Amino acid sequence: MPLYAYEAVNTKGKKVSGVLRGQSKQVVINELRTKGLSLRSVKEKEKSMLDMEITFGPPVKLEHFVFFCRQFATLIRSGVMIEPAIKMLEQQAPSKKMREALGDVLEQLRNGMSISSSMARHPAIFPPMFTNMLAAGEITGELDHVLTRLAVHYEKENKTIKKVQSAMTYPIIVITIALVVVGYLLTNVVPVFAGMFKQQKLELPLVTKVVLGISSGLQEVWWVIILVAIAIWITFVRIKKDPAVAMILDTLILKIPLFGELYLKASIARLTRTLSALFKSAVPVLQALEITEKVIGNRLIEKVLRESREGLQQGRPLSEAFSTSKVFPQVMTQMVVIGEETGQIEEMLSKIADSYEEDVEQNVERLKSLIEPLMLVIIAGLVGIIVMAIMSPMFKLYENFL
Repeated sequence: MPLYAYEAVNTKGKKVSGVLRGQSKQVVINELRTKGLSLRSVKEKEKSMLDMEITFGPPVKLEHFVFFCRQFATLIRSGVMIEPAIKMLEQQAPSKKMREALGDVLEQLRNGMSISSSMARHPAIFPPMFTNMLAAGEITGELDHVLTRLAVHYEKENKTIKKVQSAMTYPIIVITIALVVVGYLLTNVVPVFAGMFKQQKLELPLVTKVVLGISSGLQEVWWVIILVAIAIWITFVRIKKDPAVAMILDTLILKIPLFGELYLKASIARLTRTLSALFKSAVPVLQALEITEKVIGNRLIEKVLRESREGLQQGRPLSEAFSTSKVFPQVMTQMVVIGEETGQIEEMLSKIADSYEEDVEQNVERLKSLIEPLMLVIIAGLVGIIVMAIMSPMFKLYENFL
């Protein structure tokens, strides 16, 4: 959350100043006024290097969030009031950021704010889908059922994400290990033999000349390669922020052989699971589509959802944008049409999610069975070329001695 520097006058007429962290400027103003301060100025403070927080990954792990939802639902179902329940959850929260967020939620509850509104102040901890479904649960009086439904939703989403990550991570790890091994051979082992070959003035085969050339180049310009790699990464991160570039990249991701299909199926499972959960919790359709659009993580699919929302506002069915987008498989769009016609869209979306989650699991296992031998062949091939490049002149040298 951003920091805000303020100047004010307290109830005794004394000037006070300080820095306060808040979700927005208005939230900070309201908080300062509740303390009886007469404000002179409130300005967002520019972050210095010391102010910046270095974080890796999400502030709360998804599995921890699932556990939080289940505990919250159990406490409410057992008759525990919301404030004591939040206090208990704060004390056993697994991360510092969640404890801080729950502490603020507890304070806002004591000030008369609703549970959904107080949690909406911390979108990094409590996503929009969670707070909107919570708000619907407050209205209908089914807070415990909504929390249980959220726990099931995030549990299934976490399982799908882990499956996709395992499929993506394995080849990356193997390729990284291969590059480290090859780099070590080229920079530490090959140069030893290069000096020996030079002393003997041997006529080297082409493969040996290529390997020695690469080895020599790596020793001289390895730092340039690292700098170029860093520059490419920084450039990629910056241009990815441009909506047009992000749209192109997200479109290309879906066209990657094998992995593109897996990513699309995982995205469809997440989309349909989210919409189904929101519809079941009585969240308005347009609002549900807007929330899903924010959490899906792919610009091309977000565009389809945006067109669906615009179509609904003009009286067209949800399935129309899905069927004309050419992004989603025909089977999926037909199931959505059936759900609309029978009035069971929530159940149909849930069935679509179940089907695609099962497909993702099967595809991951199939990919692993294909990738494992392929990666081993690549590593063996690279190391084999280097060994052949070294051993070929060695055999020739041995023959000369004989």
